[in-house]
Amino acid sequence: MLTQVAIVGAGPAGSLLALLLHNAGIESIVVERQTRQHVLSRVRAGVLEWGAVEVFRRAGVGARLDAEGHVHSGTGIAFGGEHVFFVDIERHANSRFMAYGQTMLQEDLYLAIDQANVQIEFEVDHVAIHDITTAAPSVAFTQHGESKRIDCQFVVGCDGFHGPAKSAMPAGVLRTYEKTYPFGWLGILSETPPLEQLVYCNSERGFALASQRNPMLSRYYVQCPLEDSVDDWSDDRFWHELVLRFPDRIAKQIITGPSIDKSIAPLRSFVAEPMRFGTLFLAGDAAHIVPPTGAKGLNLAVSDVHYLSRALIQHYHDRHDHYLDRYSEMALRRVWGSVRFSWWMTSLLHRFPDHTEIDQRLQEAELAYLQSSDSAQAAMCEQYAGLPFED
Repeated sequence: MLTQVAIVGAGPAGSLLALLLHNAGIESIVVERQTRQHVLSRVRAGVLEWGAVEVFRRAGVGARLDAEGHVHSGTGIAFGGEHVFFVDIERHANSRFMAYGQTMLQEDLYLAIDQANVQIEFEVDHVAIHDITTAAPSVAFTQHGESKRIDCQFVVGCDGFHGPAKSAMPAGVLRTYEKTYPFGWLGILSETPPLEQLVYCNSERGFALASQRNPMLSRYYVQCPLEDSVDDWSDDRFWHELVLRFPDRIAKQIITGPSIDKSIAPLRSFVAEPMRFGTLFLAGDAAHIVPPTGAKGLNLAVSDVHYLSRALIQHYHDRHDHYLDRYSEMALRRVWGSVRFSWWMTSLLHRFPDHTEIDQRLQEAELAYLQSSDSAQAAMCEQYAGLPFED
């Protein structure tokens, strides 16, 4: 097979990039290890920065997003068993964000890709990326036992943390940074009306979050030990624990019901740099992972795709590589800012196993300061809402 850009990974980052390139008249072929249905069934992020919303609109997949997404002007924070305050992102950062599930986004992207006849090869194995120091790299793989190869001009790894793209960089080039957290998030989906606003909670029993996907689909989380499995958490146990963590005024608003999805995710920060070597580029989870506390994972993937699609369009349309040459440094500035913000939010809202009494009092003092200070809230809001893309 022959194309201009080979994309490894057909999740949100890879499929969004393929669609943006197609809209600009640039050919791509996408390869994906999983089945199409498996990708569509993954329950992941659901909070979009407004910059990400605009990117999806530009890609031509904004109609359902605008019709079914829930626009928010801020978020709630609860602590100390009784304190609840609202952080007004629209007032402090002149921006908003949208609740819209990644599963629905992936459906929208695949529908648009089908209509555009963009080629995606699903169920591929043994992906190997070759010759990235040349102008003619390639991606080799097997599919249903048959060996295949894509010859191209650029390769983009959107293949997640465990994908092969990072390993294609020569030894000594790639630097990685990682921080693991000693707990996970147990999350459930339920077909129940969510709270009107997202609410984060610091509780003596551990972190909790009330989120949403649409007016009849709720997403809730509780902090749990890494040793736990979903089998340890019946629906009854989850709902009982969740309402205990929130102050009464919030707990009374939570409508419980059977879960339709339940999973545990460990929390970690990971950054790989550079995000470009030769004709290979990394984007999304292939290059970085953040704790979900700051709602940055999917948004970082979208910002990578924004920067990279702009760079490739400039290369093919204008014969200029200014943005290609600056892709890694521009993307990494946003990555490290989001890693820092996610670390701050995680440290502020969770109970750690080695938490001492003074650690808890310091957390409460920080939260009380955030509640009382417009300046502190403004600093949080501009980061939560997402800083503007670089020109």
